[in-house]
Amino acid sequence: MLPTITIDMTFEQAAHEALRYLRENVPMAFWSVTRVENGRQTYQYLDDNDYGLVAGQSHPWEDSFCVHMAAGTAPPVAPDAQAVPQYAAAGVNALAPIGAYAGSVIREADGRVFGAVCGLSPEASDDPRLAAAAPVLQLLGQLLTMVLAVDRQRDEAAARLAAAEVAAETDVLTGLHNRRAWERLLADQEDRFLRLGDPTVLAMLDLDMLKAVNDSQGHAAGDDYIRRAAVALRAAVREQDLTARLGGDEFGVLLVGCTEAEAEVRVAAIYEALEAAGVAGSVGWAPITVLRGLPAALAQADEAMYAAKRDRRSRRAGLPAPREERREQVQH
Repeated sequence: MLPTITIDMTFEQAAHEALRYLRENVPMAFWSVTRVENGRQTYQYLDDNDYGLVAGQSHPWEDSFCVHMAAGTAPPVAPDAQAVPQYAAAGVNALAPIGAYAGSVIREADGRVFGAVCGLSPEASDDPRLAAAAPVLQLLGQLLTMVLAVDRQRDEAAARLAAAEVAAETDVLTGLHNRRAWERLLADQEDRFLRLGDPTVLAMLDLDMLKAVNDSQGHAAGDDYIRRAAVALRAAVREQDLTARLGGDEFGVLLVGCTEAEAEVRVAAIYEALEAAGVAGSVGWAPITVLRGLPAALAQADEAMYAAKRDRRSRRAGLPAPREERREQVQH
């Protein structure tokens, strides 16, 4: 009996149904629906009876078996995986013993790889159910691809509705979202991230020199300083990104569908826009991960922002970077 997967399901529901079916019908020690992002293959949902893995763990995509399966250069089902040259040479072998492998690619609507259904066992298998599993795995990949496309459409509609609902919740001075809107939108995006694992980066901006402007030129000049920062911030991010003034001289940015490499470029653009507007600020950012979640990303972004602020203050004073920043620079 085939699994019951329909377009009325969310992608999470469909993924769990696929894993249930595979656990009951195709003998493997481990099954997972994985997500490929930031150059890594992450176990988004899994059913593990042997390896001791948990959702959110990952390894480089280029080291995986699935990269070869998705490219069509190695078979989707390999009862003796180590007899397949591409699989035998894969870097993931150094992380765990893999004797048998089965997989199927999951794609975005435009054909890009979203992830894969992936099955592993430590030992090679001679079970005929595994040898005959390729057509069912291909069907599951197609069904999950279909459900993913519909789920994304629902997400886009929900995002538009959420944006409309918080449209009036703006900061009076800057016109950006206020803290209340930010917290509501952040909760919506966290739910989406946990379901689909789309790369998402949280950035925090704290303005430098605002107190000096207020003290030397007055609060009207300070307000103008904040407004110029908001205009620069809005110009430096993309339409889908969320920006908010969280209070005083603090701003938040949620970079949606943004890899860590892209975040480096986006943060550099924020610094350039601030400089062009005659505003100084310090930015810290962190990716949201399945393992650590939103609270950890908030704390990490805040910590990075304060580290950037200390570094900028030291450079303005002509001093070497504080010891912790120097150590981080050497490590990276």
